[in-house]
Amino acid sequence: MDVTVLQRQFARIGARARVRTVDGRWAVEAVAIDIARDRDGELFDVQVPPRRSAELSVLHLEPARRHLLLMSRDGGSEPHKFLCGHDERHWFVAAVPENRSASTVATAMEALKPAEIVALQSRLQVRPKDRNRRKNEAFLRQGEWFFVREPGLIVDERLVLTREPMRRGGGKPHTVDFLYRSGGEVVYVCRHRPNGLTQAQHNTLLSRKPEAKSWGWSVLRRNPSVYVKGRVRHADHATIVLDDWHRVLMNTETQAAAMRHVAFLD
Repeated sequence: MDVTVLQRQFARIGARARVRTVDGRWAVEAVAIDIARDRDGELFDVQVPPRRSAELSVLHLEPARRHLLLMSRDGGSEPHKFLCGHDERHWFVAAVPENRSASTVATAMEALKPAEIVALQSRLQVRPKDRNRRKNEAFLRQGEWFFVREPGLIVDERLVLTREPMRRGGGKPHTVDFLYRSGGEVVYVCRHRPNGLTQAQHNTLLSRKPEAKSWGWSVLRRNPSVYVKGRVRHADHATIVLDDWHRVLMNTETQAAAMRHVAFLD
């Protein structure tokens, strides 16, 4: 792995990157990529495991779009791919699911779309040049969330929540004016169990560790059908306004092995 070459390729999309080996208690088991900040601004922080041979290579980049597709390979393990780029105001990194083919920036962006979005844009014959815009005939997008219009949706107004946050794992919330949820699995969430426990798992934990009762649990739903309306706000993105009910879909990043500890909780 030639770190200088890798940094030059990141520079071609206008980004900075540092590659470092992390030892001790913070050591990583596989290549991990995050967005860090120093006095010069944001940069890609690429962490590699100690005492193991990690290969990093850029498969494709698009300077005009400010995106690149990075592949990591650690010994004989399955390679992982990361889409690194700039979205509205900040740099981002997204793990591409291993079961989806991606060799270019464009195919990686398609791989990160939920199956419902891929099918809808095909049915509506969205032009290829418009498929990765934040707004087209099929959807609106804000960060990792896609919004699809649901005309005629009837909701129980008593169950509509106002100024409700949506978040993935421990990320910054997207706050919506109106939110309605349907179905999903009830889970118990706290700072010690951020991805949630089912009812059975929660009961087992409390029987084994009674002090866990005081952990400040919240009851949420995992993977419900979620519909929103009104303004959608986020610190890193421009506010969007939905004049009708829209179904919320999350990108496929959580299907990637590199993101296996992240869950959609609402």
